[in-house]
Amino acid sequence: MDLGLSGKKAIVCASSRGLGRACAISLARAGVNVVINGRDREYLEETARQIGEVSQAAIIPVAADVSTPEGQEALLAACPEPDILVNNNGGPPFRDFRELDRQAMLDGVVMNMVTPIELIQKVIDGMIARKFGRIVDITSISVKMPVVGLDLSSGARAGLTAFMAGVARSVAHHNVTINHIQPGFFDTDRIRSGYQAMAKLENKTVEEVAHERSAKIPARRLGSTEEFGDLCAYLCGAQSGYITGQSILIDGGLYNSVL
Repeated sequence: MDLGLSGKKAIVCASSRGLGRACAISLARAGVNVVINGRDREYLEETARQIGEVSQAAIIPVAADVSTPEGQEALLAACPEPDILVNNNGGPPFRDFRELDRQAMLDGVVMNMVTPIELIQKVIDGMIARKFGRIVDITSISVKMPVVGLDLSSGARAGLTAFMAGVARSVAHHNVTINHIQPGFFDTDRIRSGYQAMAKLENKTVEEVAHERSAKIPARRLGSTEEFGDLCAYLCGAQSGYITGQSILIDGGLYNSVL
């Protein structure tokens, strides 16, 4: 499917690996020139090289912490007028909620709620003026289905979802959409580190934890990052202009609900 995105410009946050990287690849394959981002410059530049091998799009790596004002300025300096913004960021590590002090909680909220809101504030008026904008926030299945140990991440991402609900509807008539993707369990470095943490907590092997988690998913497997990236690209496409203010689960059927 031609998504009508050739020549568009995107900023994809935290895209040197994992789900952010998958989004950058799918957008680049659709003809989007992409600013990718990560904090490890060497790893980021290698990712840019790899994406360049599978697309003709321009890939611009920006090594920065997107949660800082300086990091956000660097991204916007590389792409002052993005047509697409994919908000993504690392989340707080698995931790018992009793261990969270005030600073840890504030850091988590800044990372997973405040930062994406700040970036949207900076780009949305330009999108409105150009009558095209696609904003996709990567949140989590834990917004709907709590995951013990990820309470801070869940709370911050739920806050972002609620905050943007009204904003999405206020800009829809300008052909600017804001949606959220709620990933379940995908084959990424983060999920593997999570399995290690849960194995230690439950006194099990990593293999036992991985098998138990996959067995609970109706699809009986982890999601592939390619599946996630292609969903993101579709939500950024010309055909998705009537989808806004939505939280779309991609979880292999794990969340058991009719709604």
